[in-house]
Parts: sequence; structure tokens; C-alpha cells
Amino acid sequence: MEEGAIIKHNIKKAPKTGEWRYMKPEVDKEKCIGCSTCVPFCPEAAIDMKHETRDMKQKNKKPKADIDYEYCKGCGVCAEVCPVKAIVMRKK
Repeated sequence: MEEGAIIKHNIKKAPKTGEWRYMKPEVDKEKCIGCSTCVPFCPEAAIDMKHETRDMKQKNKKPKADIDYEYCKGCGVCAEVCPVKAIVMRKK
């Protein structure tokens, strides 16, 4: 038997937020340390860790947080849990 809350996302069934979001998170790629702390906290599973194309050649670079704005609802949880405050909420 499983204990605790387990969220299983199916991106194909997820509704897109469109343009109704009031605030949106912005990732400062220079500040982001690639810890992926924000990923499991996103209630919409809208954050992935991705390498930027310029960082692909440098093997020691960690992937950075990348937000899918089609699914992000602008709740701000990612900005709250980021340990280095690399994600900030901005008015749309």
C-alpha cells in the first residue's frame, strides 16, 4: 500500500491555461543552479530541467529550469521554493 500523496500527471489530459494567467514566473538562467527543487512542487507539472543550446557543449553544466507557459497557471509555488530565488513572479 502506498502512503502519502502521489500526483501522477498526464500532460495529454491537462488543460492549457491560455492567456488568463495574471502572474507568470520568470527564470533567471544565470542564478539558476540546476537543483530542480521547483520541479516536484509545481502542481501543473509545467517545469522541466533543460540544457540551453549554448550549454550543450559544456558537459559540466547542469540543466536549468524551463517553464511551459501553456500549462503554468502562475501560482508562484516555484518562486517560493527556489533556494537561490532564481524564479521571480512578474505581472503578465
